[in-house]
Amino acid sequence: MSRIKAIIYKEFLQMKRDRLTLALAFMLPIVQLLIFGFGIQTEVKHISTVVFDQSLSYESRDLIDSFTASGYFDVKYIASSYDEINSFIDSGKAKVGIIIPPDFSKTLHRSEPSNAQILIDASDNMVAAQAVSIANSIGLIKNQEILQSKISGFSPPYDIRIRSWYNPDGVTAFYIVPGILGILVTMTMVILTSIGIVRERERGTLEQLMVTPIRPFELMLGKIIPYIALGYVQITVALILSATVFDVPIRGSLLELYFLTLFFITASLGMGIAISNVAKTQLQAMQMSFFVMMPSILLSGFMFPRDAMPEIIYFIGNLIPLTFYLDIIRGIVLKGIGFGYLFSQVIALLVFSVVFLAVSAAKFKKKIA
Repeated sequence: MSRIKAIIYKEFLQMKRDRLTLALAFMLPIVQLLIFGFGIQTEVKHISTVVFDQSLSYESRDLIDSFTASGYFDVKYIASSYDEINSFIDSGKAKVGIIIPPDFSKTLHRSEPSNAQILIDASDNMVAAQAVSIANSIGLIKNQEILQSKISGFSPPYDIRIRSWYNPDGVTAFYIVPGILGILVTMTMVILTSIGIVRERERGTLEQLMVTPIRPFELMLGKIIPYIALGYVQITVALILSATVFDVPIRGSLLELYFLTLFFITASLGMGIAISNVAKTQLQAMQMSFFVMMPSILLSGFMFPRDAMPEIIYFIGNLIPLTFYLDIIRGIVLKGIGFGYLFSQVIALLVFSVVFLAVSAAKFKKKIA
């Protein structure tokens, strides 16, 4: 135990001397959490809209107000002809065009269908899908209001009630920010660990440990414990920012989250040590680390839903520790669930940790590679 403590103390001193690495480790969660938290958005609001209102009636203004009140459409331009509204959309100044015919109010008073045309620039799929969905919803709501005002006791044939759990308002930050925490830990544990060990090998500082009676497992344990502590510091900083800046609700147990995070940190550290055993230079370690990072970001479910992936890609995603940790952190933070619902994910991370650390310990020789 005393030998492990000596290794831990030496590693902390090394981290303290390497101020650039330490500064990056502390700044990484803050900078990336803020950038990705604000930058990655799936709901599209304030869509630039142009209106051609030929009716100029109370009913037409009420319909336009319904679009602007939703928060998804910003009426920035008023057109006076079809050609003008087409020009706004063709130029990209407006993504949506609302055209209200001259007889809009009259047909409503005659209890006849009143047509309002919505033009949407579908060159941006995400904007188009959002605009179509919200426009349809506004149309349904207005129809229901008119029917209820004209027919007393009217009862629709279908009573569809939609309830969204955990994130009813569809706030992107609630979904993205917990995932960013997993990305940050992966980057820190894999990249810093692999490069740090390779750097010591290049500098020859590992030679001092070669003449000691310490075993390879003890040496490896002394190397990874400081990084485990650093990982928990990052998680703490990121959780504080998530709750204070992005108002992400933490519905589950923080104690349980911290405990289950240990399995993910050890699995990521095992990957970093495995890379350091293969890489001969810091450049090679950096390249291998990014080779691990890209699949972790793209195939884990952080950016794209895994259910839509082909079977082979879905299987490859199961070989990435981040895939299972995303279920854990999103489940605890957003759903408030605990270990009972996350048992399979914890077992998977435990297997990753044991395999990576066992292989790394077997290859972590007390000699210069």
